[in-house]
Amino acid sequence: MPVTADYLQKIRHSCEHVLTQAMMKLYPGKFLMAMGPATDTGFYFDFEPLADFQISEENFAEIETEMAKIIKENLPIVRQEISHSQAEQLFKNNPYKLEWLANINQPIIYKTGEEFVDLCSGPHADSTGEIKAFKLLSVAGAYWHGNEKNKMLTRIYGTAFANQDDLDKYLKNLEEAEKRDHRRLGQELDLFTFSDLIGSGLPLYTPKGAFIRRTLNNYVESLQSAKGYTQVWTPQIAKAKLFKISGHLDKYKDNMFLVTSNYGREKFYLKPMNCPQHTQIYASQSRSYRDLPLRYTDFAMLYRDEKPGEISGLARTRSFSQDDCHVFCREDQVDAEIDTMLAMIKEIMATFGFKYKYRLSTRDSKHSKNFLGSSQTWDKLEKWSREILKRNQIDYFEGPGEASFYAPKMDLIATDALNRDWQLSTIQIDYVMPERFNLEYTDINGQKKRPVMIHRAMIGSPERFMMILLEHFGGNFPVWLAPVQVKIIPITDQQLNYANKIGIILKDNQIRSEVDDRSETMQNKIRRSSGQKIPYQLIVGSREADSSNNLVAVRQRDGQDLKNMPLDDFLAAVKKQVEQRSLNLIK
Repeated sequence: MPVTADYLQKIRHSCEHVLTQAMMKLYPGKFLMAMGPATDTGFYFDFEPLADFQISEENFAEIETEMAKIIKENLPIVRQEISHSQAEQLFKNNPYKLEWLANINQPIIYKTGEEFVDLCSGPHADSTGEIKAFKLLSVAGAYWHGNEKNKMLTRIYGTAFANQDDLDKYLKNLEEAEKRDHRRLGQELDLFTFSDLIGSGLPLYTPKGAFIRRTLNNYVESLQSAKGYTQVWTPQIAKAKLFKISGHLDKYKDNMFLVTSNYGREKFYLKPMNCPQHTQIYASQSRSYRDLPLRYTDFAMLYRDEKPGEISGLARTRSFSQDDCHVFCREDQVDAEIDTMLAMIKEIMATFGFKYKYRLSTRDSKHSKNFLGSSQTWDKLEKWSREILKRNQIDYFEGPGEASFYAPKMDLIATDALNRDWQLSTIQIDYVMPERFNLEYTDINGQKKRPVMIHRAMIGSPERFMMILLEHFGGNFPVWLAPVQVKIIPITDQQLNYANKIGIILKDNQIRSEVDDRSETMQNKIRRSSGQKIPYQLIVGSREADSSNNLVAVRQRDGQDLKNMPLDDFLAAVKKQVEQRSLNLIK
């Protein structure tokens, strides 16, 4: 059988049932099963421990042994539709299953052999023997339905694959991902920190982290300013009425921070996005067709009240910025504007070496009430988006239900060094916001027309992008992005003056460098510099200090020794790397 995504979902969902069955056999009456779906990378099982029952990773060997027995028995997994009364009788002692029953029309159960049954919509494998390779991974706490107001359950994570080789590769990737965890690297490289006095999900960027964040923004700005984009700046708060008109308040109120004034009863909110504010810059004066397109970019901070359990390092925060852009243009200008956006995004992905694909995120026609605008408008914009992607020779897949509430999205999904996917760029053609804010321009015939509003981000949030780059490069940032590019290491204190002289020359040539003047051995200095992921170390001893042409011994962070070379040659090579934004070190 081919290893398709559907096939993996079936065996992973079935493996979760096997996990539950094994636990019921090992620990009868000690827990209530809640839910356990398959995921993109495996599965999990949530349960409520009864009395003092606890599960830890120390129990995994015992549970996996019991799971292996069930799999070896090759028990049939049989789907059966039953009545509500039958289901209620079957799960009468389980409040979690009874809650699910109250919200479904047709109860479906799956039986595994003669010993185990669960309320489940599937899909599943035909038998337990189809599960060829599995592994339990971790234990965590999880609120029922993800709501912190509900009971805290215990969650076991696991994964399953079609063969042992695929499982081994996945586990090796997990091990590598742990080494590259941006939260650990961020601390080790002194890039960002968090404080309980400031609050969860509110990162503080050190000088080095702020440099990377600023450099990413400057890179994006250099591309878009060359294409006629102009930067604006908007407040971090706005009246509730602004977000009511845009539709964001109705959709995202629970994720917005309320702000109140000491001098009035009017409600304000910290802004979770820039688009409503940009409409007001456009609306601040009369516009003619000759004024369009207007291209506004904005790096101002945004705030979203994420649930505590969903906050994770820089991956999901409560404060962040975006390389946001909103273009107000005529309909006949849309194609050219988006072609330019796609070309800029392509250049950025090449700079960082990302492979990528596009997802056309469309509305869910079964839940049309969740999307603003008429069906005719959505049909037009979805068709238009497909035509744009095809014209630009971009392969894409469709994501039904993934659209924004006001427009379909052309979303770029980048694949990192560990083969994980991240959504970065997005482009949206929007008719809804101009209509809701009554935006107009005067056309060539003196008639009032609605502009089209194009939403665009290229790297998305620079803070989140920093996280992705940290893990993608394992902390080994390209030379142009490294906060410190060169560490100068004198072998003894006698070469310290020469090391400082080299440092001055590097700084005069805009090379970011530091002199390690600590009274430690050269080996310790090299080890520390390598741990900080600094691209180059210049080792200077008596031979280099006594040379007539500023010799330096060049060592790379990967341990490669480039031997001695004149400082001018080293400078020329590093400058070229920076200018070209090269991903490689000196060959």
